[in-house]
Amino acid sequence: MYEQYYGLKENPFNVTPNPEYIYLGEKHREALAQLLYGVRERKGFIVITGEVGTGKTTLIHYLLDKMNGSHTRTAFLFNPKLTVDDFLQYILKDLGVRVQGRTKGEYLHNLHRYLLQAYQRDERVVLIVDEAQGLRPDLLEEIRLLSNLETSRSKLIQIVLLGQPELDRTLSQPGFRQLRQRINLRYRLSPLSEKETREYIGKRLKIAGAKEPVFTEKAIQEIYLKSGGIPRLINILCDNALLNGYAMDQKVVDKGSVKEAAKDLKLRKRSYGVLILLVIGISITAGILLFVYLQRGWASVAPLCCALCGLRGLE
Repeated sequence: MYEQYYGLKENPFNVTPNPEYIYLGEKHREALAQLLYGVRERKGFIVITGEVGTGKTTLIHYLLDKMNGSHTRTAFLFNPKLTVDDFLQYILKDLGVRVQGRTKGEYLHNLHRYLLQAYQRDERVVLIVDEAQGLRPDLLEEIRLLSNLETSRSKLIQIVLLGQPELDRTLSQPGFRQLRQRINLRYRLSPLSEKETREYIGKRLKIAGAKEPVFTEKAIQEIYLKSGGIPRLINILCDNALLNGYAMDQKVVDKGSVKEAAKDLKLRKRSYGVLILLVIGISITAGILLFVYLQRGWASVAPLCCALCGLRGLE
């Protein structure tokens, strides 16, 4: 609706993972480097986690584009809500292997034979599981067992798990200690900084054909504050702000249009920096209290606790 008004050839803020529009912040470049290294060096298990909308799936699509034509075969599972048998069938079909047999043992035999043939052709085989925080324990265990498929010199299949922070909590459970020991590379994606958010928006607008500034500086600052630097939220907020600006005949979208869009989307300011400082402050305070307690006992700690809580008058 607004593309022509702002001199754009297409919508620059679609939420689909278009590799043409990819922007790699510092953390995304580090994650991509780990992914490329892990796949090329046949490291086995790789785990990438991050909050919803931080760009995990986009990063994988970019990885697949980079690996295209480099003797790499991939199976990409984007919906892990499968039974074990369905999971194995899906992998075989996605790799282009003719599914033979009806039992789990036959599926594994077919997969193992395919992996050995790929290894002899010097081809890498990569299994990518998106939304891995949704994997059931039995399927997660089955994926672990796939990492046993190896030669005396190399893993036959590389496994990449992508998921939200819940995946980290799942893997930290005692029942998954064997899987944790198999993980060779692990990375946590974080949101973009304010500077990266500005560059992200600018790049997408430029690719879409923008010749002049579309957002004011204060508008971009507001986008960062309301989105917290999460790429998906940046896209949604920018798209809605452009629509508001178009409706109000603004050639350059201002802070007010962004605030109005954020209000409609029920987005509040996300200040991760303040949260981090708060956690650090609490940790330092707890450390001081523990030190005093160990040195002098509770009688010396109690007044300090009351003072820190502003409750000295209640002693």
